[in-house]
Amino acid sequence: MIPDEHVLLAPYCTLGVGGSARFFVDAEDEATVTDAWTWARSRGVALSVLGGGSNLVVGDAGVDGLVVRVGVRGIETADKGHEVVVSVGAGEPWDPLVAVTVECGWAGLECLSGIPGLVGATPIQNVGAYGQEVAETLVTLRALDTRSGRVVRLTHTDCRFAYRDSLFKSGEPGRFIVLDVTYRLRRGGEPTLRYAEVAQHLGARGVGRPSLAEVRASVITIRRSKSMVIDPGDENARSCGSFFTNPIVSVAEADRVQAVTGEPVMPRYPQADGRVKLAAAWLIEHAGFSKGQRDGAVGLSTRHALAVVAHAGATASDVLAFARRIQHDVEARFGVRLTPEPVFWGV
Repeated sequence: MIPDEHVLLAPYCTLGVGGSARFFVDAEDEATVTDAWTWARSRGVALSVLGGGSNLVVGDAGVDGLVVRVGVRGIETADKGHEVVVSVGAGEPWDPLVAVTVECGWAGLECLSGIPGLVGATPIQNVGAYGQEVAETLVTLRALDTRSGRVVRLTHTDCRFAYRDSLFKSGEPGRFIVLDVTYRLRRGGEPTLRYAEVAQHLGARGVGRPSLAEVRASVITIRRSKSMVIDPGDENARSCGSFFTNPIVSVAEADRVQAVTGEPVMPRYPQADGRVKLAAAWLIEHAGFSKGQRDGAVGLSTRHALAVVAHAGATASDVLAFARRIQHDVEARFGVRLTPEPVFWGV
């Protein structure tokens, strides 16, 4: 394996900012991933893994190490009666996979339609949207353990999933390089319909008992209306999607925040553990920000207050400064600290 040198990373990221990787390699098979790990370890070089770049902020100074872009492809299915087990290479694009499962009538991923990126990133972030998350269907995954150099299989329990979190994100970040992921889906199953916005959209279309395809169509339409579907012609295209997670707080804390707002109604979503999820976008707007607001070459999406958009001439430093300003103002107004959702390199 001979890596390329001084490769600009901005073109590989949807945000479109950031410096170069000192070393870079495209790994289209597992052997190349292992070779890259061996190469980096033998030279004492830090190793970072790149997927679709849709949830990544690269610093202006770039990455002083080896960046491996994992492109392992392949889809295998196994019939388990009322269920179908689908094993997918980490380099497979996510939304085309969802489209295939919906077309085949396999329930479990339909509300995750339209999300950019690759399959390998889904367990890291415990990707979720519109009432579903990957943790509900993921059975196992295979990964290269960078401590031992061995390929290991991790179970659902091993992954330690939580809201937008996992072993790979906050437990032992950087230890495992995901190679493939296995999901268990419901053959002929009913679509998930837990999210009011999706139900309302279907109702407006006159759909009483939606199919998987109808739920997928509604989700994509809603996402597109918020510029949450990758579209190069969209003025909001250069973003990481939601830049902050929705904060989850105690009931008492949610009551305190609502009292601070002075609003009779505040979006709040009860969680299974008794806590309450608040809407980060609502907090941002009520802290004085507005959709489309700009500070130089960086601003909020014109369609969604959770998306930070990089316009022509923006740098990673500009993006970070704007995001920190949002954090500061929301915390100053409500006493709630917003947690960034993207991964940061060289920052």
